Amino acid sequence: MSNQGIRTVLHPVSDLEKAKPLYSALLGAEPTADSPYYVGFDVAGQHIGLVPNSGMAGPVAYWHVDDIEATLAAATVAGAEVTQPPRNVGGTRLTATVTDADGNVLGLLQD
Repeated sequence: MSNQGIRTVLHPVSDLEKAKPLYSALLGAEPTADSPYYVGFDVAGQHIGLVPNSGMAGPVAYWHVDDIEATLAAATVAGAEVTQPPRNVGGTRLTATVTDADGNVLGLLQD
């Protein structure tokens, strides 16, 4: 099981058109993905995504892992609760989320 660190952070937004200029200014870059349901920026080896009307309570950091199932199993044994089992979000990309004992949402992403 390999962990490549946090490389993706998704931010919930209520209005993409209002959020896009602010994140472009902060990141010093234009979006690399721009659609009505998702805007993404690739900067300094990280992907920052804006997700409208997602129901997310706050930003979620995603650890990139080689084996999402094994990582979920290890996290569960260590006390995490699976809040979203692995799901395909396009191509071969899988995501899942867990919460820790304090209710923090932790994301996992496998390419």
